Amino acid sequence: MTSERHLATAEPAFVLHSTPWRETSLIVELLTAHHGRVPLIAKGVRRPRSALRGLMQPFQPLLVSWFGNGELRTLKNAEWQGGLPLLQGSALFCGFYLNELLVRLLGRDDPHDDLFLVYQTALARLAAAEPFEPVLRAFEVALLRELGYALQLEREADTGAPIVAEGQYRFEHERGAIRVVEASGNAVQFAGKTLLDMAQSRYDDPVTLVQSKQLMRQLLGHHLGYQDLHTRRIIQELPSL
Repeated sequence: MTSERHLATAEPAFVLHSTPWRETSLIVELLTAHHGRVPLIAKGVRRPRSALRGLMQPFQPLLVSWFGNGELRTLKNAEWQGGLPLLQGSALFCGFYLNELLVRLLGRDDPHDDLFLVYQTALARLAAAEPFEPVLRAFEVALLRELGYALQLEREADTGAPIVAEGQYRFEHERGAIRVVEASGNAVQFAGKTLLDMAQSRYDDPVTLVQSKQLMRQLLGHHLGYQDLHTRRIIQELPSL
């Protein structure tokens, strides 16, 4: 008998990653609207005549039903919802980058309703060919916030004093922004304006674009245990990302 805790019907979801399992099936990682990241066994979907064969692809809005009481649940049904243009070219690489971040950092069965909406919005912006960097930076900041690592970008960590646009700061992982009075060593510094721009999701300043990418790589590297992201290696030829 299945556990009621793991019964779900018509749950909005996106496929983040899939791995072949046995001859005709897949193990699929989903980002769902109300259950967080959920792993499923999609039995028989690799068969040529499977009605679900073409649905187990990233970036397609789905309604998914599943059952089961173990770590891996079993896919019951999936329906395509449409309404989101396909990602193409560089936007496709960006989408895979977002998916890898979610798989690497988001725990299973940990609901993040707001994060689902943030992800959905990011995909829509990428599909609309908006500039990629603001989309990625906004998603990264939101992801850390949802994981409990919200960035304090408007006040100094030690004193609580407001960040000054003209000031220079270093950013410590467990503390936040520290005002730099005198340059010391090779510590990376960030303009106060960069931090304030990031707090407002403004990335029209070229300096903010460069420094925000440096800051987010520094912070994400810390939370990833400084392990390389596969997608980041792939998109190294796209330096703006």
